[in-house]
Amino acid sequence: MENLKLRFEKARIYTFIGEGVVSVNPYKQMDIYGKEEINAYRGRELYENPPHLYAVADAAYKAMKRRAKDTCIVVSGESGAGKTEASKYIMQYIAAITNPSQRAEVESVKNVLLKSNCVLEAFGNAKTNRNDNSSRFGKYMDINFNFNGDPTGGHINNYLLEKLLRGGSDDMLKSLHLHNDPANYVYTRDGAVATTSNNDRYSHNAVLSALNVIGFSEEEIHSIYRILGTILILGNLQFETDRESVLVVGMGDVSHIAELTSTEPDNVTKSLLYRTVATGGGEVIEKGHSEKEACFGRDAFTKALYERLFGWIVGRINAVIEVKDYNPVLHGKNTVIGVLDIYGFEIFDNNSFEQFCINYCNEKLQQLFIQLILCQEQDEYRREGIIWQHIDYFNNQIIVDLVEQPHKGIISVLDEACLSVGKVTDTVCLESMDVKLGQHPHYTSRKLTPSDKTMEFHRDFLTCFLTYGFLDKNKDPLFQDFKRLMFNSSNPVMKEMWPDGQLSITEVTKRPLTAATLFKNSIVALVEKLSCKEPYYVRCIKPNDIKSPALFDDARCQHQVAYLGLLENVRVRRAGFACRQAYTRFLQRYKMTCENTWPNHLMGTDREAVEAIVTQHGFQDDVAYGHTMLFVRTPKSLFTLEQERAALVPVLVLFLQKVWRGALARMRCRRMRAIFAIMGCYKRYKVKVHFWEVERRFASVCSMADYGKSVEWPTPPAALTQFHSITQKLHRRWRARQIVKNIPPSDMGEIRAKVAALGALNGERKDWGCGRSWERDYLVRDSHQSSSNFILFSQELRNKDEYNQVIFSGFCRKMNRFNKSSDRALLITDKHIYKLDPKKQFKVLKRLPLEVITGLSVTAGVDQMVALHTSSQDDVLLYIQRGELCPDQDRIGELVGTLIDHFTRSVATVRGCRTGIVLAWSNQPEQGLRLGLC
Repeated sequence: MENLKLRFEKARIYTFIGEGVVSVNPYKQMDIYGKEEINAYRGRELYENPPHLYAVADAAYKAMKRRAKDTCIVVSGESGAGKTEASKYIMQYIAAITNPSQRAEVESVKNVLLKSNCVLEAFGNAKTNRNDNSSRFGKYMDINFNFNGDPTGGHINNYLLEKLLRGGSDDMLKSLHLHNDPANYVYTRDGAVATTSNNDRYSHNAVLSALNVIGFSEEEIHSIYRILGTILILGNLQFETDRESVLVVGMGDVSHIAELTSTEPDNVTKSLLYRTVATGGGEVIEKGHSEKEACFGRDAFTKALYERLFGWIVGRINAVIEVKDYNPVLHGKNTVIGVLDIYGFEIFDNNSFEQFCINYCNEKLQQLFIQLILCQEQDEYRREGIIWQHIDYFNNQIIVDLVEQPHKGIISVLDEACLSVGKVTDTVCLESMDVKLGQHPHYTSRKLTPSDKTMEFHRDFLTCFLTYGFLDKNKDPLFQDFKRLMFNSSNPVMKEMWPDGQLSITEVTKRPLTAATLFKNSIVALVEKLSCKEPYYVRCIKPNDIKSPALFDDARCQHQVAYLGLLENVRVRRAGFACRQAYTRFLQRYKMTCENTWPNHLMGTDREAVEAIVTQHGFQDDVAYGHTMLFVRTPKSLFTLEQERAALVPVLVLFLQKVWRGALARMRCRRMRAIFAIMGCYKRYKVKVHFWEVERRFASVCSMADYGKSVEWPTPPAALTQFHSITQKLHRRWRARQIVKNIPPSDMGEIRAKVAALGALNGERKDWGCGRSWERDYLVRDSHQSSSNFILFSQELRNKDEYNQVIFSGFCRKMNRFNKSSDRALLITDKHIYKLDPKKQFKVLKRLPLEVITGLSVTAGVDQMVALHTSSQDDVLLYIQRGELCPDQDRIGELVGTLIDHFTRSVATVRGCRTGIVLAWSNQPEQGLRLGLC
């Protein structure tokens, strides 16, 4: 107590008890939750930094991540001690230290988890005369983490008691038929009197923003506000008795309720004033309410509206944050950190059914704390053979049994009274408890202890609880008429909240569980969830009742320290051990820190190996050896091992990476070798198949008329593309050789000339005489009258000029520069080119040595025009005549071919160069083909 008070006065609101933290509400904003503090506590051990919520949150996170163990953080204390704020700071810290890679899907989950707090507080907290933000519901949130330690989703369980609305814009209030002053409404009147330091309009906008972030649609948000408006208007609804019937005072409110719930006004009125009952024979009758019954039904309907709304909101949030498509094989182990923020102990001057349930819940959680921290820990010491002096503590299991024990507990007595036939009052129920529980050492009432004047006869029990209204609140009967009314709403959101309204009155036969039993079942399920996790505790203390940041009420705080069991907790922690681990687990985690145990020890037992590790690090005086576990007294020893392990892990990781990368490289090498072997075999197979196919198709080409020209070549594999092209060329050359072998030697000159012309003209001239026989010397054949004269003339010319052969001859027309033409004859020998006059006995008009011809030009058309170019640029333009016998013959191709063949075959030395033919087409087709000689 002295330590808590001293630290509170120095604004140090957190104090450690082992791995738990005691938090004293400072009643002021403190600058100890920023980024610097988060970085200071991230990944650090508990004793390295001053006590803080962040230290406990980080310890729970490390335990979850290191040991893959589910953990939970239980925030407890009485109302107004700061539990809600503590849980929010814990959530913020976990969100801040996770997802360092800023993955979008993880950030989205974190954002929804944080925003859900705002929404749940708005609908689950309320102002009381002791607390501005009192939790009227319990919240347990499981946060799911993947193997990397990043949050992947979560789930919220709620334990609702009561809550109503305040706030909103003028336009929204007008659409809901509401006023801006909460004092105008019965359900918010008490909260309106209490002062608050929070800005309601700002808080309302924050809630609206959070709803949008979580994913609520505009229709869903509007439906939420319509339900809240309905609740407020229902609270103001009054009834009056007119003779034998009950009427609603102010039908305008009924119309507003019908509008907001999307139902008919007549149906609303009927549900408020009548109850439909099914008789034993199946007959359905309507029973009118008394004024008291109508008020009771109205209040039950209001509570059910809000409870259904709150449960639906929690369900919608869970649908958003739940882990989807989880596969342990693909995603690794899924671990959980649970955060429990639940209503604290409440002791008022007049305590009713709600305080009974709240305090039962806290007794149950306190019993779990006692069981795990005080009872199990001491039992474990004795079981493991550790020398231990037992520390006495009060085990409140007897209190829990007083409330929940089957057939004997207070809840059982309440349920029995609610199920009894006839008029059963709260006083009758109290008398029943006095009879059945009178022998219990912790049960009391004024009848059992008449001298205790703090209680009144026929009203109080357990010193502070009033039985007034217990039975009615425990029954909490909601007439089926209200369920059918809401199920038949045209609003799909409201209809979804009331699925049980689809049953007709004759189908509803099972009596619903009472409120106390439902609450007990939910708390039992909560304790079971917490029991399977490693717990971390935040124990919240309320320093005073006037919300002063400077006052530390010793008596008030001492009372809380006592019933929270902190004194016994301190004694056990001081005398006990901070950490305990099974030998196998300890050895598995720290064996790399000792050379005698890495990688595997050869000792007799795991305990001997653990002793070797402890001895090497000099921790013998700080540990105790149990039968199956090692107990470490101070966290510092364990942290030293963690530091050494953290230093060795990167070295081991690098070694494992090296070995694994080598294994991967060898596997890749073997695979590549196998791949190349298969590829080689396959390629060889494809090559052989191709060769076999070629051989099959061309097996009989020698006997074919076209020597295989008509045979279709098979498609070669990619590796044989170039070889295939060469093979085709070889076949063409072989085929050409086979054809040439059958040509007589006398025709070879003509064949060579045609081949030369084919290559030179290159398809530019359509008809160039390829299909006819080339005679070359046409002067003899074309004119029978002068053929004898020409024969004599050519013999004389041969003797004179000593040429060996006539390359080409024929009649032509000469064109001069004045565009005048005249008949001429052209004679080309292997020595000269002669222009002759056929009309004058073939008189030589012009003789040009063949060497002076530099080229010739022809056109791409069908005309017979040819230009002979000379080195002296004295070009000769001629038009070769087709002949009298064959007027359609094209002799240009023959002239070109014979000249090219001659120059190709002749070898002459002209100025040290080799004589040859150069052929070029002009860029403009009308200029034709130009042959150049060089």
